[in-house]
Amino acid sequence: MKSKVLEYIEKKENWSEELSKIRKALLELPFEETIKWGAPTYTYDGKNIVGLAAFKNYCGLWFFQGALLKDAQKVLLNAQEGKTKAMLQWRFNSMKEIDVTLIKSYALEAIENQKAGKVIKPQRNTKPLVIPDQLQNELERNPKLKEKFEAFSLSHKREYANYILEAKKEETKQNRLTKIIPMILEEIGLHDKYRNC
Repeated sequence: MKSKVLEYIEKKENWSEELSKIRKALLELPFEETIKWGAPTYTYDGKNIVGLAAFKNYCGLWFFQGALLKDAQKVLLNAQEGKTKAMLQWRFNSMKEIDVTLIKSYALEAIENQKAGKVIKPQRNTKPLVIPDQLQNELERNPKLKEKFEAFSLSHKREYANYILEAKKEETKQNRLTKIIPMILEEIGLHDKYRNC
């Protein structure tokens, strides 16, 4: 796992020094280091606590249950407004912004919250499943496809339906349908490759 993490850091050339400094601080705490969703992730007692990542303009930490942190320094923000309430991000734009002592205090608080069983559970989606006409027509034409689609969980069905519904142009809807048919037949969820990293 260490080599995969180092490989991730090396690939993020613009932020490799910053990522290395943050990683060093996290490894001084009782974390298990792993890779999830393609990025370094730090777990405690099998639970995701904090992730480390870099993008074009910043690098940062993701606290999976960040909304439970006191955040006295007001460094956390929700980078997925409307999608998650629990996960909060801490962005760094330069090496001088990285306060190792502060990072450790936030990470230790997150561990303590985990030990205490504090968790914000995601709200269940109670909206009815709306299958777009393009997919519905294909399901009616292809019994094998229908059988495989029906075997999916409601959330997987919703992901596929929304993937087509969110497209604006008819051509895009058709292209997306063409893309997902083999995935459905192979019993692969639309976002499975991200879930299994």
